[in-house]
Amino acid sequence: MTNFRNWTATPNAVMVRDARPIPLVRNVEQAKTSVYTLDPLSDPRWSEFVARRDQASVFHSVPWLRALQKTYGYEPIVVTTTPPRVALRNGLLFCRIQSWLTGSRLVSLPFSDHCEPLVNSTKELDELLAAAQQDVDARRCKYAEIRPILVEPGSGPFGTHLTYCFHRLDLRGPIDEIFRRFHKDCVQRKIRRAEKEKLVYQEGNSPELLRAFYRLLTGMRRRKALPPQPITWFERLAEEFGNDLKIRVASHNGLPVASILTLSHKKVMTYKYGCSNTSYNKLGGMALLFWKTIQEAKEQGFDELDFGRSDSDNLGLIAFKDHWGATSSSLTYWKYPRTQASSSWMNNRVMRRAASAAPDILLRVAGKLLYKHIG
Repeated sequence: MTNFRNWTATPNAVMVRDARPIPLVRNVEQAKTSVYTLDPLSDPRWSEFVARRDQASVFHSVPWLRALQKTYGYEPIVVTTTPPRVALRNGLLFCRIQSWLTGSRLVSLPFSDHCEPLVNSTKELDELLAAAQQDVDARRCKYAEIRPILVEPGSGPFGTHLTYCFHRLDLRGPIDEIFRRFHKDCVQRKIRRAEKEKLVYQEGNSPELLRAFYRLLTGMRRRKALPPQPITWFERLAEEFGNDLKIRVASHNGLPVASILTLSHKKVMTYKYGCSNTSYNKLGGMALLFWKTIQEAKEQGFDELDFGRSDSDNLGLIAFKDHWGATSSSLTYWKYPRTQASSSWMNNRVMRRAASAAPDILLRVAGKLLYKHIG
């Protein structure tokens, strides 16, 4: 079967087999570049490469990839111009998704807010994207998608697909200065309210805290008429990340009212999931959890809190992150072949109506069955 391995790219990123470039350029001095693939879960070069690249995030890490594979069966692959047994110089990370329901595709990276191509030049990016393009065509996949923060494919075959708002909080200043940048009414006042109400704060990665988090998550997803992610996903994350995963829970009179899940990687703490019981939102539980997260991140020497992406039309969530003094930027997903962006099939009205009426046990079963097709 056709695959990436040992293909050769001309500088204009046309890929052919058998290491012979198609002669589309007249300048014979231009070099040929071979493209290879590797398995990031078994090739030790990947972990070493991620550790030394500043642009690498938690979503490039082996624990994240292993959790994706164990939970959903996705096959992670890295496309690179680096030959075998040589220290990696670049890498474009994908997961192969094989689905009878939503189609086969290459995604960089499913359930990940972003995943930067780890390249050194536009030329390298073009070569690796051309390999992905050729693989999609050869396998008759639906598409390939990348989710970069910094780089853009340019004028090639990859077109803009979806655009989000992305927030990051710089933690390198004094903690008092960080606190002063919080919105006085929407954040500072709620933190003081939570302290006045004497909400109980717990943190860790125990099964008890995970269950408390998951009950709140199920309730939140029900309010949005969507099934929750399978609990096995969160169990795998806890298993793979160990102490680098933290579940934080705020409780009122013994009842969990808010919870968030964060992941730590190098100098960045990433907020990945959050949920609350809206009946108790006025007590400031979420504000307390984020404040505790920021304080802990500062104490442990983290430089940044990654607040993640927000849908561009979710003005409430965008405002919430703005109120913490986080810096916002545009986050664009790119896709080949270029097609018009469409709404997720999970937003189907019939499905949403059925989800809103289903009991919790059926909602969780639906999540277990459906999410492996979504990524």
